[in-house]
Formats: sequence, structure tokens, C-alpha cells
Amino acid sequence: EVQLVESGGGLVQAGGSLRLSCFTSGFAFDDYSIAWFRRAPGKRREREGISCMNGSDGRTDYVDSVKGRFTISTDNAKNLVYLQMDNLKPEDTAVYYCAADLGTGLCRYYTGTYSPDYWGRGTQVTVSS
Repeated sequence: EVQLVESGGGLVQAGGSLRLSCFTSGFAFDDYSIAWFRRAPGKRREREGISCMNGSDGRTDYVDSVKGRFTISTDNAKNLVYLQMDNLKPEDTAVYYCAADLGTGLCRYYTGTYSPDYWGRGTQVTVSS
């Protein structure tokens, strides 16, 4: 059974950093793609894809709003996916989710309406001004 569990959220001042972790189980990184999504306050039905990693070759992708500030990485030995978030802004306030899909298609479609098969429950990130 595929499971994803996020941690590492919290309250931080603008300009600060946080590192989110996603503990994964039930699948091999090489066979899946992993993405981070977020849902901002007041947007209950909108989840924004912000970063993706292709498990088979490690290629990464970021949306413009986080490019240069956020970094996705994995620790395969620990079954962890990280999202390092630097220079945080108040508009980064959201619930952050990790998600996974078999194969490589996720990183082509994660910024659209496509919904991966597997999701964590999310972790809250609040950035104060």
C-alpha cells in the first residue's frame, strides 16, 4: 500500500526557511514521480502544483513562483522526499501536500488539473509578514 506522510510545517517569518519532509512507503522511487502541491487559505478546491521530481532520472521541475527559492530532493535510503523552502513569503502560506504517481507523466501535468493517485494529508505552513 502506497502511503505518504508530510511533516515539517510550521510558522515562520517572511524571509525565513522551512524544510518539509514526506515519508513514503509502499513503492520504489525509481518507478514513481513525486510532486509537492499546496492549497492556499480560502481556496478549498484549488491545489497548486509547485514542484515535481521524476523518480527514474531525478529530473526536477518548479513553477515560476517558487523557482530559485524551493528545492525538491530525495533520500532514497530513508524513503524521504524533501522540499527545502527558502526566502519564504506570506503568499507561500498554505497546506502543503506531497503526492505520487506511477511512471513519469506526473511531472508533465502536475501544474494543470491532473490529480495524482496517491496523496498525503498535508502539513500547514504559515509565513508571517
